[in-house]
Amino acid sequence: MAAAIEDRQRRIPVSAARLRRAVDRALAAVGRPAGVVEVSVVDDAEMRGLNADWRGIRRRTDVLAFPLEAPAAASPLVGQIVISADAAARQARRLRVPLAVELDLLATHGTLHLVGWDDRDPVEADLMHRREREILRDAPSRLWRGLLRD
Repeated sequence: MAAAIEDRQRRIPVSAARLRRAVDRALAAVGRPAGVVEVSVVDDAEMRGLNADWRGIRRRTDVLAFPLEAPAAASPLVGQIVISADAAARQARRLRVPLAVELDLLATHGTLHLVGWDDRDPVEADLMHRREREILRDAPSRLWRGLLRD
């Protein structure tokens, strides 16, 4: 098991098994199939607090990634991802995709952050979103609407 899932919210149903598969797929795609990722699913209020505490940004976000700063050989733990179920539900509605598909994207996006991918620079963001699209090759293309430059 490469992902440990903790659902700390109760409003939005989340499949832990599906999140685990999304993380496993992303880890395998980046050459870390034996890695372990801890995933916490939270609500907007908790996410806003975490974003303020860790990034100094007092607003909600959809996913945060906390990479473990240790050599891969020292620990199988790659890091922790925190996903806002509320944000995932809003984004899924806006894009007209199933919630599970949006959660797959957020788990994949967070996992890529854990292994060093960055989306702060527009060019790097484009590369990261293209990598997500490769990993989630069966997802509808509208999942990346507004994220990819075609």
